[in-house]
Amino acid sequence: MVLALVVCGVVVALVAIGLFVFGLRRRLIQRSGGTFDCSLRWDVPAKADPSGKGWVYGVARYSGDRVSWFRIFSYAPRPRRVLERSAIEVVDRRAPDGEEELALLSDAIVLGCTVRGTRIELAMSEDALTGFLAWLEAAPPGQRVNVA
Repeated sequence: MVLALVVCGVVVALVAIGLFVFGLRRRLIQRSGGTFDCSLRWDVPAKADPSGKGWVYGVARYSGDRVSWFRIFSYAPRPRRVLERSAIEVVDRRAPDGEEELALLSDAIVLGCTVRGTRIELAMSEDALTGFLAWLEAAPPGQRVNVA
């Protein structure tokens, strides 16, 4: 009986520590500012897939001429993807359809892009989309920027 209580206590303590580290990581990512909630779907086929599969929820952070994208459900201190402003080309934008509405945040807009030949989709709120497109358009003189 005592052993069962000790094991349960250790499990509860480990879960609490895990949740604390999880929250601390998010606070450290957001500490420097310029972050927004952004779901990502990488290497998307040209034909739209309304099944909702492949979306990963994350937080993106502006840092100079890059956007660093971090998975939400991860303990990794480094970004999972880094998108450079000069490599991003906006192809289209659309509202989520089909089961995508369940996989994404309620007010999300899907932005189709290509990054060095790889098609990706970013889903973010209208406010975040406005900021993202303004960041893309604010490229230094001489940089090629294509914003649809």
